Amino acid sequence: MKAIIPVAGAGTKLRPHTYTQPKALIPLAGKTILSIIVDQLHEAGINDFIFIVGYLGEKIQDYVKAKYPHLNCYFVHQNERFGTGHAIELTKAIAGNDELLIVLGDTIAEYDVKEIMQSPHSMLGVKKVDDPRNFGVAEIEEDGFISRVVEKPSIPKSNMALVGVYKIKETDFLFACLDKIIASGIKSYDEFNLTDALECMIQRGAKFQAFKVQNWFDCGKRETLLESNATLLKKFGGNVPEQHSFENTIIINPVSIGEGCDIKNSVIGPNVTIGENTQLNHAIIKDSIIGSYSKLNEIVLNNSLIGSDAEVKGVCRSLNIGDNTAIDLGGGARG
Repeated sequence: MKAIIPVAGAGTKLRPHTYTQPKALIPLAGKTILSIIVDQLHEAGINDFIFIVGYLGEKIQDYVKAKYPHLNCYFVHQNERFGTGHAIELTKAIAGNDELLIVLGDTIAEYDVKEIMQSPHSMLGVKKVDDPRNFGVAEIEEDGFISRVVEKPSIPKSNMALVGVYKIKETDFLFACLDKIIASGIKSYDEFNLTDALECMIQRGAKFQAFKVQNWFDCGKRETLLESNATLLKKFGGNVPEQHSFENTIIINPVSIGEGCDIKNSVIGPNVTIGENTQLNHAIIKDSIIGSYSKLNEIVLNNSLIGSDAEVKGVCRSLNIGDNTAIDLGGGARG
């Protein structure tokens, strides 16, 4: 089985961070969004990965090659973003006839990967949501098989959202339907969508079984990213380097602090992730994510997302600051 992970999106809802850093590489609970996905699949026995890259794709490639030299990794470039269906279609030559597990690059979900891999059926991950109009939706029969899928329906007939995890047994069938919707110009919301290809398969007789994920972490927006960070820190237990000397500093777990950080006269936590080689002095930080190689002085932060190589000095704020930004809250900003 091969895993396909599309990570070509620009991550517009997480700007300014995604101007200089792919969304998949944003730190989360001491890891990155991408590493949580890859580790989960690799631990279940998957060694072959196809990454669909585009915007800032070289950073994804460098990260994967450095962190996962033992895996068989392929990179497909989606230079123009025409949707998830178009992205998956680009992997046709590499995917071959192998069964596929497609996991969207901003999808962190808890489920039994091995059980899904061993199922005799194609399967789609679902989760009950309050408002399904912003998601792909699955209509599920009493026997657990899916009768229809539709992308962002204005009048949903189901509240079971597709979470972005797709196990495909009939690989040739999938690519035939992708070719059909692209050749016919069939689009949803001006994109060639994977959901439409799955619906094509269902209408032609393919059987998809629904499986419910235990948890589904939304990493698409700042607020939900911070909530996911807090939940995952509680789950993973956080991580503070054993060999550290944080002078006059209180750590309130769960907290994850990267290697090489210099922290003085501060209170850190709870629910804080800090990247490597970041400097903090006279800082009080909770419920926040701080990137690598940043410098924060005389600051109180709550529910904040600070990029890498940022420099912040000032007073109490809730901030959303991208990479390579310097801010003096007493004077102004330069980026």
